[in-house]
Amino acid sequence: MKRGYVILDHPADMGIEAYGKNLKEAFEEAALALTSIILDIAAIEPSQNRKIEIKASDYEHLLVKWLSEILYLYDGDNFVCCDFNVEDLQPNYLIAEVKGEIFDNKKHLTKLDVKAVTYHQILVCENAERGLVRVFLDI
Repeated sequence: MKRGYVILDHPADMGIEAYGKNLKEAFEEAALALTSIILDIAAIEPSQNRKIEIKASDYEHLLVKWLSEILYLYDGDNFVCCDFNVEDLQPNYLIAEVKGEIFDNKKHLTKLDVKAVTYHQILVCENAERGLVRVFLDI
């Protein structure tokens, strides 16, 4: 099963639909899609690591918290990510390692400003063939 993502049009927001052979890959692809909306991923070097541990009530809440953490790293810590490895994913927690570097406005060309990750039309599903997630962003 191929993995990847699609950016979805929406009247007021922007959506992400990400997929992979399982939910781990779908969560990784969703983070990649979020970052690609914000800036050019090709300019990011994976020179530093950050560990992320998140607890949530269910997969949908976990997806929103996961992407919100990636957004916080960018907005709050000036850390841009380019490589995402979800090491453990359960219905109520996620452990991941992300790689990237400190944001440099001379090096990293920004595209859109993402304000928040929303629960609007959120979808998290997995079957024997693939994992799929959908989430919309407030831009």
